[in-house]
Amino acid sequence: MTKNKAIIFMLLCFTLIVSACGTKPAATTADKPATGGDAAATTPASKDSKLEQIKKAGKIVLGTSADYPPYEFHKEINKKDEIIGFDIEIAKEIAKDLGVTLEIKDMKYEGLLAALDSGNIDFILAGMTPTEERKKNVDFSKIYYTAIQRVAVRAEDKDKYKSIDDLKGKKVAGQKGATQEKIIKEQMPDSELKALGKISDLMLELKNKKVEALVVEQPVAEAYLSKNKDLVLADIKLSTEDSGSAIAVKKGSSDLVEAMNKTLDRLMGAKSIDKMVAEANEQVDTQ
Repeated sequence: MTKNKAIIFMLLCFTLIVSACGTKPAATTADKPATGGDAAATTPASKDSKLEQIKKAGKIVLGTSADYPPYEFHKEINKKDEIIGFDIEIAKEIAKDLGVTLEIKDMKYEGLLAALDSGNIDFILAGMTPTEERKKNVDFSKIYYTAIQRVAVRAEDKDKYKSIDDLKGKKVAGQKGATQEKIIKEQMPDSELKALGKISDLMLELKNKKVEALVVEQPVAEAYLSKNKDLVLADIKLSTEDSGSAIAVKKGSSDLVEAMNKTLDRLMGAKSIDKMVAEANEQVDTQ
């Protein structure tokens, strides 16, 4: 091979190599290694459910508003202030079934849902009605107790106030953030609403003639009225379709709801809640 032929041969080889590199097919999706995003999509979530968190912590935190006898209220027992009531007894049964201890946090009723959302408490037992509006933000257990809504008035005014119309232009009280406040707004639009956070304060408003009537659940009214003979239940009829009470938990806690419903089924099946209500009423000592 002459020198010129050798040079030509080397140039041809170089050209073939360059051409081969330029025609290499692009890698397909199947050829590409999995990206971090794809790996994350196939990795199962490791975050514990609310029920698992509670069991690992060994305790469950109850949020309630302990001024609502016979549901929950303060009472001195053996010279020590205790929170008791049939809601509290239900909470104790739930904790027992879960195998954890119960911690109780007492707060204003209107602050309960915010405390649940922030994780400050694990569940709410406070005679709370599972309205459609509340269901948008929290999950509820099945209804464990249903009470009739009534109107309390001063005994001297029982014949004066016999219908909703009789309360037009009058001040009517209800617990702030509770079903009773909604009832007054919707069913007594011509009355003047006065909403306060504590039932005991509302009862004093009625006794001291600061309001003319008070919308309240019947067992709660009976607990107070049994100790306050100057107050009675009026014959005023209210529509109370949404008066049942349920347990509230944070949205997305379906396993916790299921566990709580099992406890409620056991208690309701044995009629234990009716017994708890009766026993709580016996312990009420209001002024």
